[in-house]
Amino acid sequence: MMESASSRPRLADLILLLGRLLLSLIFLHEGWSLAADITATIDIFAKLELSAPVALATIALQIGAGLSIATGFFSRLGALALALFCLATALLFHTNFASQNELLHFEKDLAIAGGMFVLSASGAGSISIDKLLRTRAGMHPWLRAVLS
Repeated sequence: MMESASSRPRLADLILLLGRLLLSLIFLHEGWSLAADITATIDIFAKLELSAPVALATIALQIGAGLSIATGFFSRLGALALALFCLATALLFHTNFASQNELLHFEKDLAIAGGMFVLSASGAGSISIDKLLRTRAGMHPWLRAVLS
């Protein structure tokens, strides 16, 4: 059966997929790195006066939302969560602007947050689990709206 031109991914959808994968990579890598040495992670968080549950929640957020964005499954929610996480990280941990390195991290976190806000507004595109689920019949309207 021949595929119609309208059912094939457009260039914009391929670019959106690439953008999602690139945005998710930093969070997936960091989340897995933190999880791989959980004892050291908890120690580092303790030095920042953050509890072990915060460390575990950070790992879960980075891996869970990272996978959400990479796969396009509830991607708007994952992107919004990571956008807010990046804003919080910038404002809480990278405000020593006398340090060029801290300024760079602050700007990087703001830029990533901006990309996540754009993704949250645009959605995952046609190459996503969200798109596959939206096409299912009998889906509750509120769930269809979340996946749009």
